[in-house]
Amino acid sequence: MTLLCADIGNSHTTLGLLSDGDVRDHWRVSTLETRTADEWYVLIRGLMYSSSALGGGARPDGISVCATVPAVLHEWRDMLARHFADVPAVVVEPGVRTGVPVLMDNPREVGADRVINALAAATLYEGPAIVVDFGTATTFDVVSPRGEYIGGAISPGIDISLEALGRRGAQLRKVELLKPRTVIAKNTVEALQSGMVFGFASQVDGIVERMIGELGVPAETVNVIATGGLAPVVVDECRSITQHQPWLTLRGLELVFDRNQ
Repeated sequence: MTLLCADIGNSHTTLGLLSDGDVRDHWRVSTLETRTADEWYVLIRGLMYSSSALGGGARPDGISVCATVPAVLHEWRDMLARHFADVPAVVVEPGVRTGVPVLMDNPREVGADRVINALAAATLYEGPAIVVDFGTATTFDVVSPRGEYIGGAISPGIDISLEALGRRGAQLRKVELLKPRTVIAKNTVEALQSGMVFGFASQVDGIVERMIGELGVPAETVNVIATGGLAPVVVDECRSITQHQPWLTLRGLELVFDRNQ
């Protein structure tokens, strides 16, 4: 069985074809709120036709979707109804079975992708976990030893922080996100890169350390899992990260699909 999983984020949408936990093909496209249901279908059909994972066809056996952009999710619902009506589909939203207790003041306000990440972390790794998702925002999600989602933190993402700095700094500009040669930079470009790469790495290590302290468990028992499109920029500089799982959300979407069939 080959499943199409879609993680619709604020800036990018990650698509993957999964079979029994194996990501057989994947793509990352821009999340455009102006893209219609028919345009999404044309895009997805073209990607699937180009993939050997479906044997030259364009019909997956199932579809699992989570989204943080309501306008885009509306178009996806329309697309699923019109073009994939014969394909079983799960849209992750309140009421869908995930098996993850959400211990928040208002569980419905927790993003579907964050609950999915918690499910994948609890299923793939033993013990308590902290998921650090590097996307438009950098999110920290904490999973208890019993597999419960118990809360987290949200900070501005790397890319939007760099963009804001370029807009507000008169003599600054947006630069490529690369690790500079040294922390003490010798030019403006590397100074910006140093602040972004090493600054965000230190932020991650600091927040993770505080979260582990509040959990009250030995640090060595906590799995700290990095995911998200911007994770490769800083993950090697984070002392606290124990796992880099770029397909964590896609794996979680497959798990949710299986639990709702």
